[in-house]
Amino acid sequence: MQLFNSMTGRKEPVPSTDGVIRIYACGPTVYNYFHIGNGRAFTVYDVLRRYLTYKGYDVRFVQNFTDIDDKIINRANAEGVDYSEISEKYIKEYFTDADGLNIMRATVHPHATENIGQIIDIVKTLIDKGHAYVLDGDVYFRVRSFPEYGKLLGQSIDDLSSGARISVDERKEDALDFALWKSAKEGEPSWPSPWGNGRPGWHIECSAMAKRYLGDTIDIHCGGSDLKFPHHENEIAQSECANGCTFSKMWFHVGFVNVNNEKMSKSKNNFFTVRDLAAAYGYEPLRYFVISAHYRTPINYEPELIEQAKASLERLYNCSENLDFLASSAAETPLSEREKELLEKFDVFRVRFEEDMDDDLNTANALSVLFEFAKEINITVSGEKYSKAFYLGLKKRFTVLASTLGLLYEKKTGGLEEEIENLIKERQQARKERNFVRADEIRDSLKERGIILEDTKDGVKWKKI
Repeated sequence: MQLFNSMTGRKEPVPSTDGVIRIYACGPTVYNYFHIGNGRAFTVYDVLRRYLTYKGYDVRFVQNFTDIDDKIINRANAEGVDYSEISEKYIKEYFTDADGLNIMRATVHPHATENIGQIIDIVKTLIDKGHAYVLDGDVYFRVRSFPEYGKLLGQSIDDLSSGARISVDERKEDALDFALWKSAKEGEPSWPSPWGNGRPGWHIECSAMAKRYLGDTIDIHCGGSDLKFPHHENEIAQSECANGCTFSKMWFHVGFVNVNNEKMSKSKNNFFTVRDLAAAYGYEPLRYFVISAHYRTPINYEPELIEQAKASLERLYNCSENLDFLASSAAETPLSEREKELLEKFDVFRVRFEEDMDDDLNTANALSVLFEFAKEINITVSGEKYSKAFYLGLKKRFTVLASTLGLLYEKKTGGLEEEIENLIKERQQARKERNFVRADEIRDSLKERGIILEDTKDGVKWKKI
């Protein structure tokens, strides 16, 4: 498998050591619900992790929570509560939405405030090596002590210094120097340190957590494209200066979700939260939408595209549920030689799926293969009857590919399914007894609940609308 490495600007083989891939992904700053742009990044990381696991790698995936930050403090002050109430609330809300999007839990979800000791240790090392300096209880990284600064963007320090928007602090040696440790301010949370009470800067926390949970050099660092500068550039500088080695072998960046072709962001107030969109469309259509384009390509949020995602998912569910339906009444006989040959022919879709995913995680093309697979399944099973083992063999092959993309996870609830099946049986009995009034009542009642019945030669099928 090859992925595009933002550091080198080309596709490269996925790095691993003895079959292990160590991934660090920048998680949310927990002061609000996350928006669909964040959701795209988190979902793409999840697809990457699922596919690498599918390929047989041992994936160790770390995604942090920034649980101390100016935005958290400002919100806490506005609501008159402790900062921890805000961060704890939105960590829980993160998991509600992440679970809804079928995003697997990380191997570790570290919090910045749980790693203050590790952060202080790195800052001490940077000061001792001459890469950082203390100013009135603040500690700044000395950017010009790292000549390679700017290598992720492919720009020189001087170019960045003249062109970037950097916060002004006349005390700093250089405008690009950034805070590793911030001295305590009245009314703000703080922790003791050799330089006085204070709290960590934003960038240093990721370096500390990546080192603690994955080691000095990681395999893949994930993030949104907006984090390249200054966040990731600063992570590289402080980590490589402290550890004396490469920080990450590969950099994996996800493109924006735009609104009216403008980047979605909370600062511009042009964002849509996953929570609000899920209330309108459901979670799974949102997951489908964000992986329907190549992860490096910006996508434009449009309600019509979410509706299209819902329709596309319905086609995939119909294929899957049709196989369940056919298997439920099929003969329980061993696979015939012809059925074995047919199943082997369907393996071409797995091969094509892997070729697309191996080529820089091309989920757009992989989805196209999944739909071709579904179409071929529908053609095959409509022609004649097969054994239960054949239908289940097709279902397994189809489900494995869909679940590698994290799709087809919204199962029918057992209680509802049992109730509907019982009503269908009652309707069938009413028709046998020529009680067509009762049969129509059942059909109409189910229709009002969004359940459509379809009479087929193999029996009655039902689906939600």
